Amino acid sequence: METWEIIVLAIVALIILLAVGGAIARRRQLERSQGRFDENLAQVNRDLAAAHAEDNGWERSLLEDAARQAYASERGSDPAELELVQVIDRPGTDDDRAVFSCGPQARERLTLGRRDGQWVLEALE
Repeated sequence: METWEIIVLAIVALIILLAVGGAIARRRQLERSQGRFDENLAQVNRDLAAAHAEDNGWERSLLEDAARQAYASERGSDPAELELVQVIDRPGTDDDRAVFSCGPQARERLTLGRRDGQWVLEALE
């Protein structure tokens, strides 16, 4: 084997080694930051839902009161946690929806719909 062939093989091997090492390092970095990314994404979604609700003139306190009452009527107690996570604003008011995460560790999903200007329970899952 000639000298230039050995040099080319060494360079190719080095490039492959660097590529594999870089891929492994990037995967580890993504694994370490995934939890923080998911938390930040969830917070951004909550903030967006709240901003959307306020922008549409929805009274946040009325929404939360209606959600608490609906939860209490179904489960017999106030929710331990209650967070507005989605606002669905369709033309008119009777097709509007507000979705909350609620209950122990916010594992339940409560959906309110608007009927004749009042927020009513549509689903609690």
